[in-house]
Amino acid sequence: MITTYTTQGTCARSINIETDGDKIKEVNFIGGCSGNASGLSVLLKGMLIEDVISRLKGISCRENTSCPDQLAKALEGMLINNAF
Repeated sequence: MITTYTTQGTCARSINIETDGDKIKEVNFIGGCSGNASGLSVLLKGMLIEDVISRLKGISCRENTSCPDQLAKALEGMLINNAF
């Protein structure tokens, strides 16, 4: 399943998230710091969604959030809405 999440308070404008069951298949940040976003995307492939949330939630860069934190929020929303 592919979902696009519109971020708030970050340089990235949105995040495209592809999941396969309970795992991350691919993550692409639209905008923001391309090196950091690309590195994060590679590291997350194959990880369990709940593990990603627990590791990234609460990381702060600006405005009390960050691209990793926004990804965690997107994944939490997907879990709540059973969007997998």
